[in-house]
Amino acid sequence: MSASAVRGPGGGRDVPSALTAVRRRRELERLAEGWRPDLLVVGAGFTGAGIALDAALRGLSVAVVDRADLASGTSRWSSKLVHGGLRYLAGGDLALARESALERGVLMERVAPHLVRPLPFVTPLNAGMPPVSGALAGLGYLAGNALRLSAGTSGLTLPGPRLVGPRRARAMVPAIGRPALRGAWVNTDGQLVDDVRAVVAIARTAAAFGAAVLPHVAVTAVGADRADLVDARTGEGFEARAGRVVVAAGAWSDALDDRVVLRPSKGVHLVLDGAALGHPTAAVAAPVPGHLSRFVFALPQLDGRVYLGLTDDPVSGAVPDEAPVLDAERDFLLDAISRVLDRPLTPSDVVGGYAGYRPLVAGGEGAAPAATADLSRAHLVLDDPDGPITIVGGKLTTYRRMAADVVDRVSDRPCTTDRQPLVGALPRRRLPDVPARPWLVARYGGEAPDLEALIAADPWLAGPVVDGLPHLRVELAFAVRREGATSVADLLDRRTRIGLVASDRDAAVPIAEEVLARTPPLRTD
Repeated sequence: MSASAVRGPGGGRDVPSALTAVRRRRELERLAEGWRPDLLVVGAGFTGAGIALDAALRGLSVAVVDRADLASGTSRWSSKLVHGGLRYLAGGDLALARESALERGVLMERVAPHLVRPLPFVTPLNAGMPPVSGALAGLGYLAGNALRLSAGTSGLTLPGPRLVGPRRARAMVPAIGRPALRGAWVNTDGQLVDDVRAVVAIARTAAAFGAAVLPHVAVTAVGADRADLVDARTGEGFEARAGRVVVAAGAWSDALDDRVVLRPSKGVHLVLDGAALGHPTAAVAAPVPGHLSRFVFALPQLDGRVYLGLTDDPVSGAVPDEAPVLDAERDFLLDAISRVLDRPLTPSDVVGGYAGYRPLVAGGEGAAPAATADLSRAHLVLDDPDGPITIVGGKLTTYRRMAADVVDRVSDRPCTTDRQPLVGALPRRRLPDVPARPWLVARYGGEAPDLEALIAADPWLAGPVVDGLPHLRVELAFAVRREGATSVADLLDRRTRIGLVASDRDAAVPIAEEVLARTPPLRTD
């Protein structure tokens, strides 16, 4: 099925990929009344949604549940990068680095070219960059380019690394420090428009192929072929049966499967106004003091913000649903990036922040504890007849390969997700010709004209959600009609990321409430 086929028409007609309250209620009732899908997936982040799509494409019946909204856990707290695995290459894990490079190419060129854009990374060679770190970065970029070539990713998609002079480096990142600036390495990698947008697109594509996507359904216990479910909206509980149960609950998987031993790692990002770095058009990389192959990155976003990250610190005890950014974490990031800038950044430059947890797999019994920054990002699948199939570890870029590793265990049919575009996907060369506002095309791809149709029917939707930000009210309406959003939090904290800045969120709440009140749900029955 083509991207246009799963996209569906505009207006109020049937849209197979639409996630609506009516559809959720109908499919949840079906599950409670005895429907036994081939797979019941617990967790609707990148991995769980990816498993649902893979299974549906192979002809399996599948339901995916999550105790909260789509991408409400680790998946929404990423760096929003689809990267080629340079860090894994530096650590000697060639297999994982090559897998990352292959998957990056699949996403950028076939599966989601509308959601993953090329982003230049500037590594300045100045007083803040130790010569050894600069040389190693250059060698790493050249090795990474060899991986890109071996993965078959076009140079038009990802240009190779190059050295540029001081003037060009500062044109891309005006805040780069001038003392001893000799130039910079420029390397290009993949950047997601937004991680939640990607998860929603995966889930909607799965729904278009028949998957039941059921957010706000908690799981209290699991077995090999059964799970105890509770509808978080009504409090009603029931036992669901399936051919197999799959746990893909990220850093919370060990709460459902006691075979899992995790060493979660906390990753923190700060949100800066783009003016603090001179409104950069490229990311900037700065070495972490005392580490030859660790860097922090300042990552420009489409909305004019810059995300600065990230930390990698072990977490002991229970992993909370959300966590604050601590002063020490903030200061670590500001100090690291300031080493390569003209002006040191201070806490007053920070307008927001977020923290997430990586579900890293602990080392084997008797192994010496390693820093979480040194633990493998490879994934692990646990599968025996007496329990669920549980997948942990891994990373965003390789979600599709992780999903295939799970579905291969229950299906003899080949995986085809490497050839299935997500909703809204179009070849990159066609995106500039989509008849819609560039901001909408950048976030919705081929579905952008559907948002324009909503604006034509209700011009109020063309207004901004918050003055000074590019998000439009129509995006909130579309999220209600097509993307399963039912609350202010769904709209501001996930379907858009306005909520990352508290003052922006406060200003947006009245508009979000009005959209929820005036937007009729799209029927899918």
